[in-house]
Amino acid sequence: MAAEDATAPGGPTERPGAPGPRRSLRRRIGEWGIVVAVAVAAAVLLRLFVVQTFYIPSGSMSPTLQVGDRIVVFKLAYDFHAVQRGDIVVFDAPPKVASSCDTTDKVLVKRVIGLPGETISDRGGVVYIDGRPLHETYLPAHDPATYTGPFHRYHLGPNQYFVMGDNRTESCDSRLWGPVNRSEIIGKVEMRIWPLSRIAFF
Repeated sequence: MAAEDATAPGGPTERPGAPGPRRSLRRRIGEWGIVVAVAVAAAVLLRLFVVQTFYIPSGSMSPTLQVGDRIVVFKLAYDFHAVQRGDIVVFDAPPKVASSCDTTDKVLVKRVIGLPGETISDRGGVVYIDGRPLHETYLPAHDPATYTGPFHRYHLGPNQYFVMGDNRTESCDSRLWGPVNRSEIIGKVEMRIWPLSRIAFF
């Protein structure tokens, strides 16, 4: 059987000026390239300015956050409202961390305990804010790991925050290296996304 002549009467014809298969393929590849580039740029901007995931490498925030947990941090949270007591925050490690703690971590996660202008102290395993006991309902009751041992009394200046790990017996925090400046706070921990069995919002 002879091959069909594309120019024979009744056979398929190509309209003058119509895009051929190669031109159409190039156009589709170009369009997909633009889509991918935009998606990558959006992801990079999202990570830089809006949200970022972090891995928990130590047990300093146990039992709230455990080793291996993955969390989502909202970087713009404090553009909408002030840092609040009880918030779990991620921040750049202050300079004294390297000499005070056995860690080379550059980014830390702790809970906000004291706010600017407040005086933080302890008595009998209880944290005091301006002389009044702080009721830490986020800590499990009667857990020896969350007992707050004695620490140096601190008075916070403007834009300074006193932070602690929930695992008070194992956390190297503001009790040892002092307060965190507002400029060092990266964002607020909003959610634990891993493991799937322990997904939670904070």
